[in-house]
Amino acid sequence: MTTEQTEVAPEESIDSTLTETELATAAPEVLATSLGDYLQAWWRRIKSGESGAVPIIAGLIAIIIFFQIERSAFLTNQNLVNLFEEAALYVVVGAAETFVLLLSEIDLSIGYGVGIGGFVIAELIAPPVNFPWWLGIIGGVVAVGFLGFVQGTLITQLGLPSFIVTLGGQLGLLGIMLELANVDPTAVGGAIQVAPTSPIYKLVNSNMSPSLGWIALAACLAVFAAVKLARQRSRRARGLHTQPIGVTLLTLASVTVAGVLLVYVCNSNRSALAVVRGMPWVIPFVLVIILAYSWLLSRTRTGRYIYAVGNNPEAARRAGIKVNRIVTFAFVMSGATAALGGAIYVSTQGSMATDIDGGGLVLFAVAAAVIGGTTLFGGRGRMVNALLGGVIIAVVYNGLALMGVQAAVQDMATALVLIAAVALDAVVRRRSSTR
Repeated sequence: MTTEQTEVAPEESIDSTLTETELATAAPEVLATSLGDYLQAWWRRIKSGESGAVPIIAGLIAIIIFFQIERSAFLTNQNLVNLFEEAALYVVVGAAETFVLLLSEIDLSIGYGVGIGGFVIAELIAPPVNFPWWLGIIGGVVAVGFLGFVQGTLITQLGLPSFIVTLGGQLGLLGIMLELANVDPTAVGGAIQVAPTSPIYKLVNSNMSPSLGWIALAACLAVFAAVKLARQRSRRARGLHTQPIGVTLLTLASVTVAGVLLVYVCNSNRSALAVVRGMPWVIPFVLVIILAYSWLLSRTRTGRYIYAVGNNPEAARRAGIKVNRIVTFAFVMSGATAALGGAIYVSTQGSMATDIDGGGLVLFAVAAAVIGGTTLFGGRGRMVNALLGGVIIAVVYNGLALMGVQAAVQDMATALVLIAAVALDAVVRRRSSTR
């Protein structure tokens, strides 16, 4: 590609290039004409080393079976719902880290981004400010997103390594968080209490009604099916290749089964002392975040550019992509998503205090993304990887806690899972390079 060709229509050029790349990397499944052909092609890719999320899901199932054998209470409704609530924060911070990992960067300030987001939200919704809960969340997202913008600008404009910038950012955000606690007259001992009547408090500590849970599930499934089928019709009308209808129906059936099981577990009574039923509000909150970010990465030009820059920054730059803008955008999204994690943290604790373990949270953020399947080398990963990774971390900690294992052993077990995930990613990349 010459310079003149690049300058004529860079955006159209990169879009067409990405389409061809997707076809190449997805082949032969994307060219299958029937469900049988699709499954055969998928199986050949697994045997060749491109296993995708299969090892992660298989490992998750194996871990669940192990804990259920060791402790029969593991798969009870009460413990499963507790596990989902525990996984919520891991999933969200993992999603925040995914944005920068896709660019082969890293954000070590996410943990205290959660802390600043939590303090801003708590201060805005508590007396004497008394803003509405949604305005408090917007304030937290804007504040931490701006800090992400500052870090992204330093990285892109000065050419500084993201490791160093965000390491300094971690210390700086810790200082900002402490200052927020010091200047707030309502903070008692560095903590700001959130009223139990606040929707922020109810995010984790309150449940949807069982009927609302089923209605929401039916609505979501109807929208998902309509969008999926409409997209297929649109591609077919434009003469583009589409998945076999059997694959589409299998996808819809799988999502339906998973949704029904989730709502059924949450709607079952999970207390022997009182009737406690319904899905905690934090579950749909997290799912909406993952779905929105999945759409951003897979259905928008910005999302395609993120993958292009992560795969080869220089090639993306020559194709007309403004690489610096994409990198800065990723750090803004990382900070904004960390603020959403702050809302979950505030709801879980019922308050916001300076004792938040921001250093530990950033480790969980990286672990959730990488364990779920996002590579450390950029260009490969999806938001669903953060969901899988966050659930795996919660399963490990929850199961070991039920077994009475000490916290030190829980940390070591999570470290082993993380190292195994990175080793698997390295092996897959090596096999792909060899082929």
